[in-house]
Formats: sequence, C-alpha cells, structure tokens
Amino acid sequence: MTVSDLFWLFFILMAFQPYFQKKMLETMRQRKIAQIEQERGSRVIMLVHRQETMSFLGFPLMRYIDINDSEDVLRAIQLTDRKVPLDIVLQTPGGMVLAATQIARAVKAHPGKVTVFVPHFAMSGGTLIALAADEIRMCEHSVLGPIDPQLGQQPAASLQKVVEQKPIDKIDDNTLVLADMGKKAIDQIRATATTLLTGNMKEKEAKALAQKLTEGRWTHDYPIFADEALEMGLPVSTDMPDTILEMMALYPQPVKATPSVEYLPEPHKSIPGKS
Repeated sequence: MTVSDLFWLFFILMAFQPYFQKKMLETMRQRKIAQIEQERGSRVIMLVHRQETMSFLGFPLMRYIDINDSEDVLRAIQLTDRKVPLDIVLQTPGGMVLAATQIARAVKAHPGKVTVFVPHFAMSGGTLIALAADEIRMCEHSVLGPIDPQLGQQPAASLQKVVEQKPIDKIDDNTLVLADMGKKAIDQIRATATTLLTGNMKEKEAKALAQKLTEGRWTHDYPIFADEALEMGLPVSTDMPDTILEMMALYPQPVKATPSVEYLPEPHKSIPGKS
C-alpha cells in the first residue's frame, strides 16, 4: 500500500468518524435506557434539547419543544401499558405552548405513576410538563422556571401592565392587540396549569400557584431551584439517581472548538493526609 493509498484511507475514515461516533452514542443511550427501565420497571422517555451546530457555517441553533417532540412523546405514551410507570427525563429551554400542553395533558392522564427527572434545567414549557408529574426529581442546582406566555420577544404580562398604566389614547393599536392576545394567553396557560396541578394539591392552592407562575412577577428565565419549588408545594425530591446523570453524559454538546470546561470524568474522593 502506497503513501497515497494510506492518505486516502485516513481521509475516508476521518470523513465517517462523526457518523460512527453518532451511532455509537445512540447505541449506548439505548442500552442505558434499557438498564433504567429494567431497574425501575418503567417506560423511560428522554426529552433532551442541546444546542446544535450547523455543519456549514457553524452557527449555534438552540432546539425547543415542537410538534415533532409532542408526536413522539405521545406515541411513546400510547405504546405504554396504562399501569406501567413513566420516567420522563427533561432538559429543555421550553418551546411551543401547544406541543408542551399536549405532552403535559398526556402525562397527567397516564394512570401509572409519572416521575419527571430534571438533571439540569426544564424551563417554560418544560416546567409545564413537570407540573403534570406525580413526582419531580431534581438535583440541588437544577432549575424550573416561570410559565408566563411570551408573544415573540415580549412578555404577555408586561404588555398587560402597559395597558393598565398608560392612558388608552396614548397606546397604539398594535400594542392594544398584543395586550389583548397576551391576556388570553395568560388565562389559557393559567387554566392549564391549574388543571395539571390539581390532584397533587388542593384546587385553591393549585389556582394560587398557577397564578404565581403565570403573572409575570419574574423574568421568564428566572431560576426556580429545588428548595423554592418545594416551598411552592410541588412534589419535589432531590434524590437523583446516578443512572440518570450517566444518561445525560451520553447527550454531549456538539463542539467544534476547544471546550470551555474540562475535568477528569471520574468520581474524586479525598485522600487521607491531603488537604
């Protein structure tokens, strides 16, 4: 074999390396899902969004909950016996209200126990789904978030305050229309959240929490840590299984440059006599 042949063989192998890595990760994830299902006697559904990178220009694209996600999750639930528990692992910045609502309602309707695991974050629509669960498992520094609706880049609650605090003749028609849409969106999400929470808490408490999460008292990216979520009355536990964290390690963030965080990926225990 000539040097030229070796060069082309190396080139071909390098070209197919991403494909082989992807397939290897998919196989490892399937094995880990099967392990968790066997250990817990449940159906495991992963809803994980990572920032994707375009192969041509390298622009980062954040993924969100969309209709494709809702179709896949609903299909997985439909394929699950009604008595089998659901374990849903969430990592998402949120997404389409319609898609998140469909998933949340399907989760709420499942007769078997539903546990939502939040290893890192489940914001906005992800939180809406978590509200439907019988139990929410979080790490100490995992976060949920408010579910106040957004109209594009504008918070619906903030549009409401503009109408309430400014003379009507000083507000343009477009803002009035958006404010009207915003009020309807808040009412709809609040009603949905109340329905999802009822059962885990009394109806009066469910309505109060739904209002708190939708009224715009915080910015939309406000982090609700496990301790605050527990104070709100949500069924939160910080008992996060190691297998779930191991599972998340199989969803690496695509990188095209030197990573900003590095460490040896093994547990690090203290050594006697070393400070």
